[in-house]
Amino acid sequence: MTYTGDVRVGGPADVRELPDLTISKLAVGPYDNNAYLVRCNETGDGVLIDAAAEADRLLELVGDHPISKIVTTHRHRDHWQALEQVASATGATVVAHPLDAPSLPVPVGLEVEHGDGVTVGVVTLEVIHLRGHTPGSIALHHPGHLFTGDSLFPGGVGNTEKDPERFERLFTDVSERIFDRLPDETWVYPGHGRDTTLGAERGSLPEWRARGW
Repeated sequence: MTYTGDVRVGGPADVRELPDLTISKLAVGPYDNNAYLVRCNETGDGVLIDAAAEADRLLELVGDHPISKIVTTHRHRDHWQALEQVASATGATVVAHPLDAPSLPVPVGLEVEHGDGVTVGVVTLEVIHLRGHTPGSIALHHPGHLFTGDSLFPGGVGNTEKDPERFERLFTDVSERIFDRLPDETWVYPGHGRDTTLGAERGSLPEWRARGW
């Protein structure tokens, strides 16, 4: 089956096989959050991105293979409602940016800054700090693949609550740290809804700046 990234709450995960990683996308909870399980094909190690809700379904997705880390992309509650249960059940280290870490319901064992790496077996995911949606929002980058939390979606950047300074900061970070660096074929896995690519969104950047959201 070809991966599309089109998932629905209550439905099965969509799975993508890469040469070095396997990515599973699952929709959970009342806010239709996306959770992603990323596994190293060589070692079997796993990282869960956003333990958003429905701990039982997330643990079913993890299965009998261990995960070493749970990354929370930002501090908004809908992205960590299952964090405490999943962390307790798996013993995985909780990972977040230090600016958002104090808002999480469990201690953060690994604080990461812009340019740091999160290891998944023999693979390292690059941390990209995207300020604006929250102070400590982060994305995770593997060549050709980008997990953006709520900082970038099909059709625009994340919500900055009509604050022009926050919008400008987020738009600038997304432009400089993502679009200026990464190629069009980079696949974007957002915190809610359908996936996209940088190429599909790049031409809309002037429109996003002009409208201010």
